Amino acid sequence: MAAPTHTRSHHSSPDSVDIRLPWWAVVLPALAFAALLLLMAGPVPAGAAASEPGVGGVVIQIQQTLAR
Repeated sequence: MAAPTHTRSHHSSPDSVDIRLPWWAVVLPALAFAALLLLMAGPVPAGAAASEPGVGGVVIQIQQTLAR
């Protein structure tokens, strides 16, 4: 006599955890990180931006993009 096979249902059982996040749970921390990065960078003189093409240049580019 063969045992009946059970197929998995798409319904979650009462003891399972739903791991889907809403969109704002990812976007808000990313925006907060970007805002803190901009606050840490502070205002940079125009002459210093041309001589330091590293991370400062990226931060200045982000500031100019957000200012538009």
